[in-house]
Amino acid sequence: QVELVESGGGLVQPGGSLRLSCLVSGVRMDYYAVGWFRQAPGKEREGVSCISASDDSTYYADSVKGRFTISRDDAKNTVYLQMSSLKDEDTAVYYCAAFPGVRGGPPSSPGTYDYWGQGTQVTVSS
Repeated sequence: QVELVESGGGLVQPGGSLRLSCLVSGVRMDYYAVGWFRQAPGKEREGVSCISASDDSTYYADSVKGRFTISRDDAKNTVYLQMSSLKDEDTAVYYCAAFPGVRGGPPSSPGTYDYWGQGTQVTVSS
Protein backbone atom coordinates (compact mmCIF):
# COMPACT_ATOMS: atom_id res chain seq x y z
CA GLN A 1 0.00 0.00 0.00
CA VAL A 2 1.38 3.36 -1.05
CA GLU A 3 1.45 6.04 1.60
CA LEU A 4 2.71 9.62 1.60
CA VAL A 5 2.98 11.47 4.90
CA GLU A 6 3.78 15.17 5.12
CA SER A 7 5.31 16.87 8.13
CA GLY A 8 6.97 20.14 9.06
CA GLY A 9 4.10 22.56 8.70
CA GLY A 10 3.31 25.22 11.27
CA LEU A 11 3.02 28.92 12.02
CA VAL A 12 5.81 31.20 10.83
CA GLN A 13 6.21 34.95 10.56
CA PRO A 14 6.55 36.65 7.18
CA GLY A 15 10.13 36.38 5.98
CA GLY A 16 10.68 33.18 7.90
CA SER A 17 11.48 29.66 6.76
CA LEU A 18 10.07 26.16 7.07
CA ARG A 19 11.12 22.79 5.74
CA LEU A 20 8.41 20.33 4.77
CA SER A 21 9.08 16.61 4.51
CA CYS A 22 7.23 13.94 2.56
CA LEU A 23 7.87 10.36 3.63
CA VAL A 24 6.95 7.86 0.91
CA SER A 25 6.33 4.18 1.59
CA GLY A 26 4.99 1.21 -0.35
CA VAL A 27 6.79 1.96 -3.62
CA ARG A 28 10.34 2.05 -4.85
CA MET A 29 11.06 5.68 -4.23
CA ASP A 30 13.61 6.16 -7.01
CA TYR A 31 11.03 5.21 -9.65
CA TYR A 32 8.70 8.04 -8.71
CA ALA A 33 8.56 11.75 -9.34
CA VAL A 34 7.27 13.69 -6.34
CA GLY A 35 5.57 17.03 -6.29
CA TRP A 36 4.25 19.55 -3.80
CA PHE A 37 0.89 21.26 -4.14
CA ARG A 38 -0.91 23.76 -1.98
CA GLN A 39 -4.49 24.80 -1.50
CA ALA A 40 -5.69 27.91 0.26
CA PRO A 41 -9.31 28.33 1.39
CA GLY A 42 -11.57 29.08 -1.55
CA LYS A 43 -8.81 28.53 -4.11
CA GLU A 44 -7.87 25.73 -6.49
CA ARG A 45 -5.04 23.36 -5.73
CA GLU A 46 -1.82 24.84 -7.09
CA GLY A 47 1.27 22.97 -8.22
CA VAL A 48 4.23 24.39 -6.33
CA SER A 49 7.20 22.21 -7.20
CA CYS A 50 8.20 18.81 -8.52
CA ILE A 51 11.36 16.72 -8.67
CA SER A 52 11.86 14.01 -11.24
CA ALA A 53 12.65 10.35 -10.59
CA SER A 54 15.55 10.08 -12.98
CA ASP A 55 17.81 13.10 -13.17
CA ASP A 56 16.52 15.23 -10.28
CA SER A 57 15.30 17.89 -12.68
CA THR A 58 12.93 20.29 -10.98
CA TYR A 59 9.89 22.42 -11.62
CA TYR A 60 8.81 25.50 -9.67
CA ALA A 61 5.77 27.69 -9.95
CA ASP A 62 6.61 31.29 -10.76
CA SER A 63 5.18 32.34 -7.40
CA VAL A 64 7.86 30.41 -5.46
CA LYS A 65 10.91 30.53 -7.74
CA GLY A 66 13.98 31.70 -5.88
CA ARG A 67 12.32 31.12 -2.50
CA PHE A 68 11.50 27.39 -2.40
CA THR A 69 13.87 24.48 -3.03
CA ILE A 70 12.82 20.87 -3.57
CA SER A 71 15.17 17.96 -2.93
CA ARG A 72 15.00 14.23 -2.41
CA ASP A 73 16.83 11.59 -0.41
CA ASP A 74 15.86 8.24 -1.86
CA ALA A 75 17.79 6.38 0.85
CA LYS A 76 15.41 7.92 3.38
CA ASN A 77 12.34 7.69 1.10
CA THR A 78 11.85 11.40 1.68
CA VAL A 79 11.32 14.51 -0.40
CA TYR A 80 11.85 17.93 1.13
CA LEU A 81 10.51 21.38 0.36
CA GLN A 82 12.66 24.13 1.85
CA MET A 83 10.62 27.32 1.99
CA SER A 84 12.27 30.67 2.64
CA SER A 85 11.22 34.33 2.57
CA LEU A 86 7.70 33.20 3.29
CA LYS A 87 4.82 35.54 2.54
CA ASP A 88 1.25 35.76 3.80
CA GLU A 89 0.06 34.41 0.45
CA ASP A 90 2.02 31.18 1.01
CA THR A 91 -0.52 30.23 3.69
CA ALA A 92 -2.21 27.00 2.62
CA VAL A 93 -2.45 23.29 3.20
CA TYR A 94 0.56 21.72 1.49
CA TYR A 95 0.28 18.28 -0.06
CA CYS A 96 2.89 15.98 -1.54
CA ALA A 97 2.02 13.63 -4.38
CA ALA A 98 3.78 11.04 -6.54
CA PHE A 99 3.61 9.47 -9.99
CA PRO A 100 5.77 6.95 -11.87
CA GLY A 101 8.61 8.84 -13.48
CA VAL A 102 8.56 6.81 -16.71
CA ARG A 103 5.03 7.97 -17.49
CA GLY A 104 5.73 11.68 -17.46
CA GLY A 105 3.11 14.42 -17.44
CA PRO A 106 2.70 18.10 -16.58
CA PRO A 107 4.25 18.50 -13.14
CA SER A 108 1.87 21.30 -12.19
CA SER A 109 -1.30 19.33 -12.93
CA PRO A 110 -2.95 17.38 -10.08
CA GLY A 111 -4.19 14.84 -12.64
CA THR A 112 -0.60 13.76 -13.34
CA TYR A 113 -0.24 12.27 -9.85
CA ASP A 114 -1.41 8.88 -8.63
CA TYR A 115 -0.82 9.10 -4.90
CA TRP A 116 -1.43 11.88 -2.39
CA GLY A 117 -0.68 12.65 1.21
CA GLN A 118 -3.15 14.11 3.69
CA GLY A 119 -1.55 17.54 3.83
CA THR A 120 0.14 19.77 6.37
CA GLN A 121 -0.95 23.31 7.27
CA VAL A 122 1.43 26.20 6.71
CA THR A 123 0.37 29.55 8.15
CA VAL A 124 2.39 32.69 7.52
CA SER A 125 1.30 35.46 9.83
CA SER A 126 2.68 38.08 12.14
